[in-house]
Amino acid sequence: MTRSSLPKKARKRDGSVVAFDGSKIENAIYRAALEVTEDKDKSLSIGETVSRRVLEQLAQSFRNRIPTIEQIQDAVESSLMSEGYSHIARSYILYRTRRRDIRLAKSALDLRDDLKLPVNTMEVLKRRYLLRKDDQTIIETPSELFRRVASHVAKAEANFDSDVPAEEVEETFYQMMRRREFMPNSPTLMNAGTPLGQLSACFVLPVEDSIDGIFESLKDMARIHQTGGGTGFSFSSLRPKGALVSSTKGRASGPVSFMSIFDQATGVIVQGGRRRGASMGILRVDHPDIVEFVEAKAQEGRFDNFNLSVAVTERFMRAVRADDGFDLKDPQTGRKVKRVRARSLFDLIVNAAWRTGDPGLVFIDEINRKNPTPQLGKIEATNPCGELPLLPFESCNLASINLAQMVRAATIDWRKLKQTVGWGIRFLDDVIEVNRYPLPQIEQKTRANRKVGLGVMGFADMLISLGIPYNTQEAANLAKKLMRFIHAESLKASAGLAKSRGTFPNFEQSVYAKARFKLRNATVNTIAPTGTISIIAGCSSGIEPLFALSFMRNVLSGTKLFEVNPAFEEAVRRAGIHSDRLLGEIARRGSVRNMNGVPQDLRRLFVTAFDVLPADHLRIQAAFQKHTDNAVSKTINLPPDATVEDVRDIYLVAHELRCKGITIYRYGSKRKQVLSIGGGPQQPLEPAGEPITANCEYAGGCVTGACAF
Repeated sequence: MTRSSLPKKARKRDGSVVAFDGSKIENAIYRAALEVTEDKDKSLSIGETVSRRVLEQLAQSFRNRIPTIEQIQDAVESSLMSEGYSHIARSYILYRTRRRDIRLAKSALDLRDDLKLPVNTMEVLKRRYLLRKDDQTIIETPSELFRRVASHVAKAEANFDSDVPAEEVEETFYQMMRRREFMPNSPTLMNAGTPLGQLSACFVLPVEDSIDGIFESLKDMARIHQTGGGTGFSFSSLRPKGALVSSTKGRASGPVSFMSIFDQATGVIVQGGRRRGASMGILRVDHPDIVEFVEAKAQEGRFDNFNLSVAVTERFMRAVRADDGFDLKDPQTGRKVKRVRARSLFDLIVNAAWRTGDPGLVFIDEINRKNPTPQLGKIEATNPCGELPLLPFESCNLASINLAQMVRAATIDWRKLKQTVGWGIRFLDDVIEVNRYPLPQIEQKTRANRKVGLGVMGFADMLISLGIPYNTQEAANLAKKLMRFIHAESLKASAGLAKSRGTFPNFEQSVYAKARFKLRNATVNTIAPTGTISIIAGCSSGIEPLFALSFMRNVLSGTKLFEVNPAFEEAVRRAGIHSDRLLGEIARRGSVRNMNGVPQDLRRLFVTAFDVLPADHLRIQAAFQKHTDNAVSKTINLPPDATVEDVRDIYLVAHELRCKGITIYRYGSKRKQVLSIGGGPQQPLEPAGEPITANCEYAGGCVTGACAF
C-alpha cells in the first residue's frame, strides 16, 4: 500500500465530503481497545496494527471512489475480527450502536449538530437559544449560534482604537465558546445579533412608596422580563400594612400585598419567548411587616416567581447572638413601631426557610462595606439569585469560565486561565457597548459604572481532575487560590482596557479614585449559578458539587435518557468495576458513599451534593467570596431529615464567614422540583425503585429551578 493509493476524501452522513484522515481510524481503534483491555500501551499497539490493516483494505476497495463513514467503520469491524480481536470488535460495535441511538435522538429534535454535542445539550439549545423563523423552524446550528454572538459583540471594537483587529477579536470570542471554555449569560446567547438585542441578565429596580412609583416599577419589570432579564427589588421603602395614606385617608395594604401583583404579572410574561421571568424580593429585617414577609411562601404556590431574602443588618445579628430586643421602624419616618425579641424573629426566619426554602438572608451591611461606588447611594437589592448586588436601575452582564477546560495533565493550566480571563473581561466590556437597554435610566447607570461579572463553572469537575475531594480543606484552599488569581487577572484586564478606552465615568466617585487604581469596570467578578449555560459547556454548575454520578434525564417531550458523569465512568473502567448494573444502582442510591463494591479512593473523590456537609458547602462559598467583588450564588442543599437547628447554624456561620448572602434548600420541602431522588421529592435519600431523575435544564444547585439564570 502506498499513501497515494489511499482515498483522498470521505463522505459524512449528511452527504458532505471532507478530507480523509487515517489518524481518526487509529484513535477509534485505540479507544475501543482501551475500553476492553484497560492497558494503554497494549491499546496503542492494537490501534497501530489494526489501523494499518484497515488502511490497506480501504486502499484496495476505494482506489478511485470516496468511502462513506459507515463503510470506513465496517472496515474497522472486519479488520478487528480478522486480526483476532473479536472482543474489541464487540466493544466497537456497541460504540457504533450508541452513536447511532444518539443520532436518532438528535434527528427526533430535528436539529443539525455541527459540534457533536450531547443530546441533552441539543435539547436545551433547541428550547432556548437557537434562532427560529416565524413558523418556529430552527434556522441555526450550535456553531452558528456562537458565531452570531461573537460577531455581534466584537462590533464594539469599532468604538475604540483597538490594539487587535476586530476580526481577530471575533475569532477569539468564537473559539472560546466553540471549545466551551467560556460562556456568556443566557440573554447574550439568546439575543445577540437579533432585533431584541438585550444582553444583560441582572437588573435591580427601585420601588417608590406611591401608587405611581409602584406601578411604574411593575411596568419596567415587564419590559425587562420580556427581553430575558431577571429583576431584583427592595420593598423596604413601602409603608407598612395599616399605615395612614394621607392622600386618601385610607390605610396602606403593605409591601407583601404589592409583591403579589408583581408575582402575578411575572407569571404571564415569558422571558424573550424562551423562559418564565424571575425576581428577587427583599425586605429589611427592621420593617414592621417583616413577619408577614417571612411567612409569604408558607402557602404552597404563593410567590412562585420570586426568591425571597431578608436584608439583615449587623445590629440585628448582634441582637440575635446577645438575645436582645430589636426595633422595627416605620420606613417613612424612622420612628420605632414595635420592639421584638431578635432571636424570636430569627427563629421565624429559620423555620420558614426549613419549611419552604425561603427566605434566604442578604447581609446588607457587608454588601455595602464592599460597595465600589458608595457616593452614588446604598445598595438595597440583588438580582434573582443573589450574586449581583446592584444600585437602583443598574444592570450587569455575566459570563463564566469553564474550569474543567483549564486542567492539563492533572494540573491547572494557569497560563490558559489567565488568557481566558483577559478575553472574558474584554468580551463583557464589549457587551456594554453593543447592548440594547430596556430603559434609558438603566443604560445611563450601567454605562456610568460598567459593572461586569466574570465567574466560573465546572469547579467540581476541576477538583475531580486534580484528585481533590470537594468536601476537604484542600478544596477550599484551592478555591481561595483560584479566585485570588482570577480576581487579580480580571483587575489587570480591566486596568488594561482603562488605558486604551478610559475609566468608567463614575470612577472619581468610586473607592478606586483615592488609590488612583484606574479601572474600566466598577466590578469584575461574580459567581453565578450558571444553570443551562453549564449544560451547554458540558460541565458542573457554578461552584456546586456534582448532583449525581449517574441518573435519568427527562428530554425529548417525556423521553428519558440515562446519563453518567464521564470522569466517573472512566474511573470505574480503570478500576475494572464498570457495569450497567453498578451504574443503575448508583442512579437509584444517588451516591457511592456507602457502596462497598466501589473502591474507597473513588468513594472519597466522587462526592455528590448530599454527601457534602453544610460546613463544607459554606467553606467553599466563603473561599470564593473572599476574592469576588460582587457576590456568590450557591445553594446549601440539605437532606429531608435536616433539622431547623441545622438551618440556624448555617445562617449564623454564613454571617461569621462574611458571605454576602445565604440560601438553603431542604430536599422535598417543595413539591415542584427539577430533581427527584427515589421517585419523588417527598421520598428519602435511600435506595429505591426509581432512579434519580433530572429535568433537561437542571445542571446542579437550586433543586427548585429558581436559579436557572
